[in-house]
Amino acid sequence: MTESTSRPRAGLRLMAVHAHPDDESSKGAATLAKYAAEGAEVLVCTMTGGERGDVLNPAMDRPEVWADLPRLRRAEMERAREILGVEQRFLGFMDSGLPKNGEPVPAGSFALEEVETAAVPLVRAIREFRPHVVVTYDENGGYPHPDHIKTHQVAMEAFDAAGVADLYPGTGEAWQPLKLYYICAFSKAYFQAIYDGMTAAGLHSPHGEVLKGWDDSMRTWDITSQVSCAEWYPTRLRALLAHETQVNPDGPERSCPLEIEQQAWPTEDYHLVRSLVETTVPEDDLFAGVTAEAVAAH
Repeated sequence: MTESTSRPRAGLRLMAVHAHPDDESSKGAATLAKYAAEGAEVLVCTMTGGERGDVLNPAMDRPEVWADLPRLRRAEMERAREILGVEQRFLGFMDSGLPKNGEPVPAGSFALEEVETAAVPLVRAIREFRPHVVVTYDENGGYPHPDHIKTHQVAMEAFDAAGVADLYPGTGEAWQPLKLYYICAFSKAYFQAIYDGMTAAGLHSPHGEVLKGWDDSMRTWDITSQVSCAEWYPTRLRALLAHETQVNPDGPERSCPLEIEQQAWPTEDYHLVRSLVETTVPEDDLFAGVTAEAVAAH
């Protein structure tokens, strides 16, 4: 794979479709920041407001925080959006929470919406923003949270339907995005590289426990596309920490020094699902094949 270089992106548009505020900062954030800095328009569509999320930062685990969580999560999203240099919009659905012990998903939750109903605001957003590239989760949601799985289903529906004029009337003029990707945020190879990098530096790596417990029966997607964006890892970390109710800054997940991660795994990774333009994998650019000629023909 050739090493990616900075390229002008004026006129190009990327949409990232996520389930909750904070997902955009933990999955592909450096890519978003890189492309935005290079001149692309970048829009994060967040399906829910994160209202039923947990408070994962012990320093924020206070009654007044829990009582104000819906507002706080929106404020955190605004700070992260500003750090990344992107646009963002909430699509209006209620967080389903993460049911435990076989508990049902609460009534009125995003996960219980019919796909065709839940796709309406996303089709509208696609037709208004007119992205060339869309990124989202795979069929397992990246991990099996009901909102992530529903986000996958809705994104797939909207990617196909937005370009068909007769579908979803009242949501704007038809627009067909050119490429669709799954985000491959946390592969086994990634955890192995981080573990190796930390141990080589004489540091204890909790990623070894992740590797010991790895379920090799889980379906994995080939990484077809890697975006070199290590220089944006500090921005990614700042955006993630802006979601202060959701992130423990002293947690084991943040034990790897940035400089080691930048060397051990300097890319964010994707699986190309669909392309209406000619491209060759492996890619080093999500806009590969989205040429001026392809855009004009589109």
